Amino acid sequence: MKRVLWGLQFFGVVLLSFPLSILPCRVGEFLGLLLHYLWKSRRAIAVDNLKRSISLNALSITGTPEEIIRDSFKNLGLSFIEIIKVYYGRGERMLDKIAIRGMENLDGAKARGKGILFITGHCGNWELLAIASSVKVTPLSVVARPLNNPYLNRFLDRARSRYGNRVIYKKGALRGIVSTLRSGGSVGILMDQAVLPDEGYVIEFLGRGAWTTKMPALIARRTDAPVLPVFIRRKGHGHEITIHPEVSLSPNNSLEIALKEDTKTFSDIIANYIRENPSEWLWLHRRWKRVP
Repeated sequence: MKRVLWGLQFFGVVLLSFPLSILPCRVGEFLGLLLHYLWKSRRAIAVDNLKRSISLNALSITGTPEEIIRDSFKNLGLSFIEIIKVYYGRGERMLDKIAIRGMENLDGAKARGKGILFITGHCGNWELLAIASSVKVTPLSVVARPLNNPYLNRFLDRARSRYGNRVIYKKGALRGIVSTLRSGGSVGILMDQAVLPDEGYVIEFLGRGAWTTKMPALIARRTDAPVLPVFIRRKGHGHEITIHPEVSLSPNNSLEIALKEDTKTFSDIIANYIRENPSEWLWLHRRWKRVP
């Protein structure tokens, strides 16, 4: 029975999503605004998250919080249409127009011969970042959760692998990440979502303590792989990917203290990106949950 339901769900998603791949990307803005209007609970969470950070002087904005959150939803809608086009093989022109900055940072890291660990957050079109990085920068393995529906999951895997992405699933991910880096590969990790207490540390993030994954810091020390922050942002009618210089790790002799300091350093880099591009971050996520 489950297989039947999964199959119906899969065909339903394809029937709804394929027509969207043919439409202009600007339709995504309308979908984002529609989501902003209909998803009132998440809109309220997003506005509250932003207002709290502003009240704590953790960032400043041009315009009102409500305007920034509306633009954040528009970014989600645009990102959805863009990635649907890519999944259905209609994103070549979009990928061609993506500009890359900081290739010298990548070349310097590659020369180390230790693999490369990319860190980023849910900024801009992060799914497009992974695909474009494999196409225009270097083949990339990404850490992700599998979808509950195996048919949809297989569809996504095939779409990603078509562009050079390989998925390392979160369950037992550490072994796969370490193996990839030690063989000279590159791995990308999103590190701006709340984790369970045994998976990280409480780190100040945009003015408030937030549970933050320690996995990138742990992996960097275990493999000696260079850590490079990478972000994608909208620029005009296209995108720009920036590869930042390698991040220096803490010199502290205590492993636990060093891991926490590294985690804070990595998290601060993402927070700084959000300060510069507040409307391109996923404010609707409960980033600060489980912290009093």
